[in-house]
Amino acid sequence: MRWVVIDSPIDEISVAVDDTGVCGLRFGAVADAGEASDPRLDAAVAELRAYFAGELTDFTVSLSVRRGSDFERAVWHQMTLIPYGEMRTYGEIAAAVGDPSGARAVGVACNRNPIAVIVPCHRIVGAGGKLVGFGGGLPRKRYLLELEARVALQRAWQ
Repeated sequence: MRWVVIDSPIDEISVAVDDTGVCGLRFGAVADAGEASDPRLDAAVAELRAYFAGELTDFTVSLSVRRGSDFERAVWHQMTLIPYGEMRTYGEIAAAVGDPSGARAVGVACNRNPIAVIVPCHRIVGAGGKLVGFGGGLPRKRYLLELEARVALQRAWQ
């Protein structure tokens, strides 16, 4: 696994790749991040920078998810289906993965998401659109949702 740290509007972000694709994204700097160039890291960094600039709405980098239960993987997959600038509730995701009473379990799966932002756990909110839960903290979640809402609105009015 190779890591790089980049600056973003929501503080430093550490991104990791393996031989298959992006396998990790953490808020803050990881100790073993390097400076070596890697095509997969370069692509991930470029897409993240474009995302934060409001120029990218769909990530295309390859992902490498090698952990997680079947339920967690199903939740993470559902996250990738939430359109840019939109939100779903924990309950809606639970129903989509076949466990309508599993909203809390969806919250746990969100917290274990190894590739935040790219696998957009920030698009999942509480019942009634309430801003709750995010491993990176609610201010970061709010920033990401506001960024996407603003960009989606600008694109709709062009």
